[in-house]
Amino acid sequence: MKQNIVPSLLWLCLVLLLIPGPVMGDNCIDCHTEWEEGPESPSSLFESDIHHRAGLGCSDCHGGDPKLDDMDEVRESKNYRGVPEPKEIPKFCASCHSDPAYMIKYNPALPTDQLDKYKTSTHGRKLLQEGDEKAASCISCHSAHSIESPQIPASNAYPLNLPTTCAKCHSDHEYMAEYGIPVNQFDDYTNSVHGKALLINKDLGAPACNDCHGNHGATPPGITSISAVCGLCHALIADEFSQSPHKNAFDDRGYPECESCHSNHLVEKPSLDWVGTSDSALCMNCHSVDDGTAGLEVADKIHGALVDLNLAYEQADAKITEADLKGMMTTDLQFMLKEVKQAIIKANTAVHAFDSEKVLNVTNPGMEKSELVYQAAIAKVDDYYFRRKGLGVASLIITILAIALYFKLKSIEKRS
Repeated sequence: MKQNIVPSLLWLCLVLLLIPGPVMGDNCIDCHTEWEEGPESPSSLFESDIHHRAGLGCSDCHGGDPKLDDMDEVRESKNYRGVPEPKEIPKFCASCHSDPAYMIKYNPALPTDQLDKYKTSTHGRKLLQEGDEKAASCISCHSAHSIESPQIPASNAYPLNLPTTCAKCHSDHEYMAEYGIPVNQFDDYTNSVHGKALLINKDLGAPACNDCHGNHGATPPGITSISAVCGLCHALIADEFSQSPHKNAFDDRGYPECESCHSNHLVEKPSLDWVGTSDSALCMNCHSVDDGTAGLEVADKIHGALVDLNLAYEQADAKITEADLKGMMTTDLQFMLKEVKQAIIKANTAVHAFDSEKVLNVTNPGMEKSELVYQAAIAKVDDYYFRRKGLGVASLIITILAIALYFKLKSIEKRS
């Protein structure tokens, strides 16, 4: 009997060891949960916070002893900091985020120079140097108690959410009134090629506010730095422009390079009419017939080359589609047509050199390839009609032979 009891007791002890014991409560959470109401309360929001998931609690940021019941004792306890003043928030967050030895335990890849960058930003200078408490700090963008990784769609700093996050301040007429800054940036951005690509097409590679203005070191690009910012993505175009006659002309006159033609927040898809001598051409904003330059002559040549290549592409594409609808094999022609499309893209890039010869060096081969594709597509269509006629003639001959055979068989039957 005793021999049967001993193994049972051992199993019971093992099970009890595996059951988690009582965990010391966090009085910060317990107390705040009691008197705070609603899903937007700090105690409710903190449940989904990245710091909470990492095992950090209220006292890790606000200090104090979470085991104490009395709030007066908490305030007198070691390292209690409570709620920081707006000007204190950057340094408050940086007490951990600027410490590489501390951060490596949680996220070794996370930079620890955010505070240094923030100090150089427009927001940082306003808050820390001028004492402007309306300026954005860490919690303005990341929130206070529901902070999430920027890689997570729930984060305010996630690319799809970032424009709206910035617009909370920058689209508020009353809030921004004293700064003399336009508040139409968000509306312009949503109607731009960048905004449509990001917000409508969900292309996370499209630029949001921080891609041009920076993150923690956010500073609007000036006249001399706009091209450098745009060139981060549009490197080939930036290189063409830097070698163009417009480079020195723009710099001498203090014109912003990319922005002069493409705008800043309301960047639209370029049109063929932008280049040339028509009333809608951007070239006409600076050039005139008697300005002493060959600007309009060059612009007219470039416009003609671009129009011809695009028209040739459309004609070849239409003829391929016609052949395809007739059941002809057009895969090889479609691949060849992609080379023409690449020529169009390269020509659009070469435009920024503002050199008609450079553009023609791209469009001329594209025109030749397009003509080759067009003629091949015509041959496919002609072959279709040839086959159709041949089938008709063959069908007619077969029908005649069948009739002749029928009568031949009839005549044989009569003789027999």
